[in-house]
Formats: sequence, structure tokens, C-alpha cells
Amino acid sequence: MKLKDISVIQIIIITSFFKFYNDKFFVIFRNFRVGNTYTLNYLYADFYNMSTQDQQNYDKIAQAIVFISQNYKQQPSLEEIAASIHLSPFHFQRMFTDWAGVSPKQFVQFLNIDYAKKLLNQSNMNIADATSEVGLSSSGRLHELFVRIEGMSPVEYKNGGADLTINYQFAPTIFGTVLVASTHRGICGMHFADNREQVLELVKEQFPKATFLEQGDSFHQQALSFFKRDKSNPTAIQLHIKGTPFQLNVWQMLLTIPEGCLSTYGKIAQQIDNPKAYRAVGTAIGQNPVSFLIPCHRVIQTSGALGGYMWGLTRKVAIIGWEGAQFEL
Repeated sequence: MKLKDISVIQIIIITSFFKFYNDKFFVIFRNFRVGNTYTLNYLYADFYNMSTQDQQNYDKIAQAIVFISQNYKQQPSLEEIAASIHLSPFHFQRMFTDWAGVSPKQFVQFLNIDYAKKLLNQSNMNIADATSEVGLSSSGRLHELFVRIEGMSPVEYKNGGADLTINYQFAPTIFGTVLVASTHRGICGMHFADNREQVLELVKEQFPKATFLEQGDSFHQQALSFFKRDKSNPTAIQLHIKGTPFQLNVWQMLLTIPEGCLSTYGKIAQQIDNPKAYRAVGTAIGQNPVSFLIPCHRVIQTSGALGGYMWGLTRKVAIIGWEGAQFEL
């Protein structure tokens, strides 16, 4: 959607209650005249322009995380980290702390393999024990308590999704721009969009005959709220996703991994009562259609190595570190 295309509708731009870094997230309200009445619909603004600063901030943070990850044994100073991304120490410290909630020095502990192994050791018996390590609050179990997965029926996605209408939009988050898409029953896809055209094509390949509309809806609003650091007032979200029974079972199990905890492919296989299927579990995790909400980033190798991540290992490190930092605040 381009703002220049809106001519006969009333536009009111207000500051929303969402917050990303120190920037505001804007909402556009559209009034469509229908007879003598107005039907109020809201869609989100053109993120091609609005998310520029958010994306630049995340790009810098990602570069810093790469530098810290590669040099953490040498314990790089704030000045060295800032210099690696061409920022002043003051500017970098402020930007990083706004993003993570902790200083770069504190964040280093979340980026090494020893931290990953510690989390795995804490959850050696089962996920319930891991949950107790981070607390039983709804903030730690946000995904388990508030994300609901509904599998699409074959009837719904037959003929390439010809009967589906899918709303989509690009939106800024603290981990970069995402494409979020939904049917009339819930979120059907959410992908980090380093390349907007490729990501949109990926979603369209899943539903080649569906009708795609570039506009936001209430499902998008609910999904994006999960990126907020303040989780005191979470909102339930419905996912409406295409997958085999095995995939849906694996994705459902991922929701039980608390924020601030990690699991392994083998443990997930055991928890779905199919311990020999750890390779198939890894494949299903790699095909997760809804990033972050279905927390596949919380699954790593038994050795403590990160394993793969569809949206990039640097982003996986950033999310794991960010979530770990939330429980240090």
C-alpha cells in the first residue's frame, strides 16, 4: 500500500501503544464510506519508510553481536565493540541497552556455548523443571499460555488455497523487519524479511492461488505485541497454519519451551514419544512457518552448538541472548 494511493479516505495517524526501541509505531485508520455509514477498518502504515531506523538499529546490533561472539574469550571492551560498528561508545551503549535491557558487557554472557550448555543442563530432566528455573510466571511461559495452533484442514488449502484470502504486511520489530500474514482464522505465516520480495514469494508459494491483500488486521496486531519487552498484559493469538500432523505436533511442543530456556532436537523427539525421529524433528523445526511465535530458536544441538536457523544464526543468537537478558532484569 502506498500513501499516495489513499485519496478519498480519511486518514488519521496516531501514536500507538506499541514501542520498538525508542521509536513509535504508527497506525493508520481508514474510514470507508458505505451508503450513509462509515465502516472503520485499520491497517498499518507503509513500513518501507517507517521501519528504516528500526532496521538500521538492528543491523548495527547484529554486527556488534557477531563481533562479540567472535571475540568473547578476549572480553572486548565497550570501546572495541563500538569501534567495530563505527559508533561512539556512548551512542552504542545507549542503543544497545535500549534494545536488550542490559549493557553490552552483561549481554556477553548470553552469547557463548557455556551459557547454552548451562541452560540445557538445567532442563535435563524435562521442560517442567526448566520452567521452574525461570519461574512459573506467564511472562516466562508466554508462548505456551497464549499461542494457540490450529492446523488448516485439507479443504482449506486445497487447490493452492484458492478459497483463502490472506492479509499481509511488513512491520518493524526489535529483530528486524518481519512479514506477517493471516487468514480469517489466524496467523498463517511470519518470516523475518531481510529480502522483502523473496519472503513474500515464499509465502505465496505455499498458497499459490490464494488472494493476497497488503493490509493489516487484528491478528497482526496481536502477533507483533509478542516482541514487546513488557509482557505484563499479554494477548492470546491464534495461528492457522498448514502442516502435517507430525509437524503440527513438533511445533506444538516448541511452545512448551519457556523463554530463557533451551532444548535440543533429541529432547523434542522424546517429548513427542518418538525418540528415534530427532532428524525428522529437526526438519520440521526448520520448516516452521511462524518465526518467534513458534520459538524454534530455542532448540539447539546437544553439544551446545546453535544448529541451524532459517532466518540466520546471528538473529538466533540475538533472540536467545535477548530472551536470556529479560530474566536478568
